[in-house]
Amino acid sequence: MKFAVSSSELLSGLMSVSKVIVAKPTNSILENFLFELTGNTLTVTASDGGTTLRTNVEIAQVEKEGSVAVPAKLLTDSLKEFPDQPLTFSNENNSSVMDIVWASGASKLPCFSAADYPELPSIGEISESVVIPAQRLLDGINNTIYATAEEELRPVMNGIFFDIEPESVTLVASDAHKLICYGFTGAECSQKSNFILHKKPAAILRGILAKCDEDIAIRYDSKNAYFSFSDSILVCRLIEGNYPAYRSVIPKNNSNRMIIGRSELLGVVKRIAVCSNQASSQIKMKLSLNELLVSAQDLSFSMSAYESIPCQYDGHEMEIGFKAPFLLEILSNLPYRQICMELADPARAALIVSADEEASEQEIKALLMPVMINA
Repeated sequence: MKFAVSSSELLSGLMSVSKVIVAKPTNSILENFLFELTGNTLTVTASDGGTTLRTNVEIAQVEKEGSVAVPAKLLTDSLKEFPDQPLTFSNENNSSVMDIVWASGASKLPCFSAADYPELPSIGEISESVVIPAQRLLDGINNTIYATAEEELRPVMNGIFFDIEPESVTLVASDAHKLICYGFTGAECSQKSNFILHKKPAAILRGILAKCDEDIAIRYDSKNAYFSFSDSILVCRLIEGNYPAYRSVIPKNNSNRMIIGRSELLGVVKRIAVCSNQASSQIKMKLSLNELLVSAQDLSFSMSAYESIPCQYDGHEMEIGFKAPFLLEILSNLPYRQICMELADPARAALIVSADEEASEQEIKALLMPVMINA
C-alpha cells in the first residue's frame, strides 16, 4: 500500500469513525483502524466488536492498493499535530511498519495484518428496510434516548424500539418510570416491522445525523442493522427480544386535564426541587381551578418550598406526587410551548402531550409514573 493524502482530510475521516473505539476492547485488533485502499478510495473502518463505523476518504495520489490495520490512537494523536500538508503513507510487502513521510520529516508506526480485523456482519436473506429523513431520525433519537434504561435482567429496555408501519414510524424508550413515544410520518417502508437499537450506537448515530441532511437508508434483520449515509456506514448489533406492548399502557380516557406553559412549569419544578428530600426527590402537585401549587419538603433538614402558577385545569381537585428528576427530564426535552397533562387519579400514570394547536408531522407522548405522597 502506498498513497499520498492531505493530513487534515485524513484526520477528518479518522475522527468521524474513531468515536466507536473503546479503551479496552475484547480483541486487541479493535484498537486499530482498518485501512483498505481500492482505486482512489480509502475505506477506514473502526469497531468495538458490536458497533462498526466505516467511511470513505478520496485519495488523489495512489501508487499501490492494499489493506492494513493501523493503531488508532497513535495515528490520530500524530495527525492532530500537523498543519494541513501532504503526507505519504506506505506499507511495503505487508511488513509490520507503516512509513509516513512529509516535506521535512518522516515517522514509522507499527501496523498489523488486515486479515486479523473482523469482517462486517452480514444481513440475512430475511431482512427489512426503511428510509427515514435524517432530521426526523435525529429528532426521534434526541427525544427518546434519555428515557432508556440500564437493566441487566431486561436488556430490551436498554435501547430505542423502532415500531415501523407503512403509514408512520414510532420510536419508543422506557425505564419503567417514564415512557416516551415519538411518532412521525414521511418514512418509506413497505410493511410492518420493528427492531431495538441499543443506546450506545444510537448515541453515535445522533452525532453523525447532526451533520447530515439526507435520507438515511436502514436495512436490518433480527440481529444486525446497517445505517447507510452518502459516504459512511454504521453497522450495529441489535438487542434481541420482545419489547413490551407499550401502546396498551398509554391511557386514553384520563379525564382531568391541565394545560400549562412548558418552560414556566420547568422553572417552577427546578426551584422547588432544590428543597425536596434527597433520597426520594419527591415533589407534590396540587391541582385546582386555574391554579397549580408545586411543593416539596425535607423534614430531616427542615427544608421546604412551594410556588403557585396559573394554569387551565379541567377536572377534580387532586394531589399527585412525582420524582422531580424524571419530570425535569421530560419537560427539558419536550419541544412544545404549551403542554397538556392528562390525569386519572394520583395512583395512575400521567400522560403529557402537546397543547399547541398547530398541526405537525411529528407527535411526542410522555408517560410518567407517580409516586406515593409522603405523609
